[in-house]
Amino acid sequence: INAWKYCTGDNRIVVAVVDSGIMFDHPDLEDNMWYNEAERFGLTGVDDDNNGYVDDVYGYNFVKDRGDITPGDHGTHVAGTISAVNNNGFAVCGIAGGTGNNDGVRPMSIQIFENEDGCYSHQIAEGIRYAADNGAAIANNSWGYSPTAYYSDGEYEQYCGVVQEAINYFKTNGGLEGVMEGGLMIFAAGNDSVDYANYPGAYNSTVCVAS
Repeated sequence: INAWKYCTGDNRIVVAVVDSGIMFDHPDLEDNMWYNEAERFGLTGVDDDNNGYVDDVYGYNFVKDRGDITPGDHGTHVAGTISAVNNNGFAVCGIAGGTGNNDGVRPMSIQIFENEDGCYSHQIAEGIRYAADNGAAIANNSWGYSPTAYYSDGEYEQYCGVVQEAINYFKTNGGLEGVMEGGLMIFAAGNDSVDYANYPGAYNSTVCVAS
C-alpha cells in the first residue's frame, strides 16, 4: 500500500507473462491488456505489421505457432496478480493495476503452455525474444525446471543455451527508452521444497523470487 502512494502502475510498461495463455477479455484484465494495434485493427490471416507473426493481437501462442491465445487458469491468475484493474469494484487488485483509468502496466501473453502441452526450449527462447522485440520491459516466468536439472550456469549454458541466450537478449533489448534501461527477467525459485533456486531462476542474469 505504501508503494501505491508513489505509483499504482504505468501503462508505458509492458509485462510479458511467459506462461499459459491470458484470458485477454477477462473483465478485470481487458482494459489493461497489451495489444498489437496493427493486428487488432488489421486483416485476419495477414501479418499486418510484418513482424513475422500473423494475428498476434495480444501476444502469441508458441505452443501452436499461431496468434490465437488459448486462455489458461495459471497465466490468467499471474496476469491478474500483476495487473488486474484497480478501483473497478470487481474481483481483485493488481500489484501494478493502476487507478482504474487505463494506467496499469500492460500484460502481454507469451503462451508456452496449453493444457498438457508445453514448448520446447527453442520455442520458449523464441517467445522471450518476441517479447523483447515487441516492447516488453519485464518478463514474468512463474515456471522452472526440476531442482536436479542443472547445477551451475555453465551446465545450464551447455544443455539449455538457447534459453540462456534469449534471457541475455531480453536483458539487452527489452526495456523502455527513458524509463528502463534494458529488460528485467523475473523467475520463480521453484516449488520443490529445496533450499536453493531452480533454473532458470538460479541463472545470475535473472531476478529470482521465492515465496
